[in-house]
Amino acid sequence: MATKITMYTDGAASGNPGPGGYGVVLISGNHRKDLSEGYRMTTNNRMELLAVIVGLEALKTPGCEVTIYSDSKYVIDAVEKGWLQNWVKTSFKKKKNADLWKRFLLVYKKHKVVFNWVKGHAGNPGNERCDYLAVEASKKNILQIDNAYESGEAEGMLF
Repeated sequence: MATKITMYTDGAASGNPGPGGYGVVLISGNHRKDLSEGYRMTTNNRMELLAVIVGLEALKTPGCEVTIYSDSKYVIDAVEKGWLQNWVKTSFKKKKNADLWKRFLLVYKKHKVVFNWVKGHAGNPGNERCDYLAVEASKKNILQIDNAYESGEAEGMLF
């Protein structure tokens, strides 16, 4: 029987672009794990997508049944409305965040994933926790470098 995972994700960027972070809450049975990281210069959409990627990458067993709750229409609509498959067909030509979408596809295929949109800042405990994690991560004294964003690679210039 496949492991069932509930995942809440959120991303934040102050200034957009600006300092940003992601937050993830993973829940499986009685187990819970929070993940977060901050970046010195990035965008909200990159952090929303990176939260989903990092959450999926944290799963140790392939074939998990994952229910993802996110307030990101960007991420959910790209997958659910087929935009992502169209971007794949065009080799992500002139598409932002191609580096992350390619990384997403690698890990997404390993699991059975269902997305659910939740309204942000509306009192959903999982979403509120992820928002807190993302914002706090973006305020850390030491922030990671989003190399693809800062080099321009993420803006579709090199794909």
